Amino acid sequence: MNAWMLNTVRLFVTDIERAKQFYCDLLEMPLKADGSDNGFLLFDLGSVSLVVEKISEGSEAELVGRFAGLSFSVEDVHKVYGDLATRGVEFMGEPQVQPWGGTTVSLLDPDQNGLSLVSGLA
Repeated sequence: MNAWMLNTVRLFVTDIERAKQFYCDLLEMPLKADGSDNGFLLFDLGSVSLVVEKISEGSEAELVGRFAGLSFSVEDVHKVYGDLATRGVEFMGEPQVQPWGGTTVSLLDPDQNGLSLVSGLA
């Protein structure tokens, strides 16, 4: 049987330059390839790459502005939450300790895509 490993996750936006400012400047994600002239950004997030991709006008609009189901592991959710909140990042609430022992908080990108931060994973 083949071993399955997650390689790349795609997230859709309407404005690639605004997304570049958010993901590069505010979140400080490591940009691996800047294809913004072609409607994409590629981020190196360890064993998984994140592609932020501009959708075409009118096409697949339902892919933008929803909970993306992506969780990003950070060392200290409370610290990152405080830092990003002071920089203007919009959160959907405050960090919460989960029944499984970790702490999570959800944030919104400029296109209202919901992302989660998590710390305390075993």
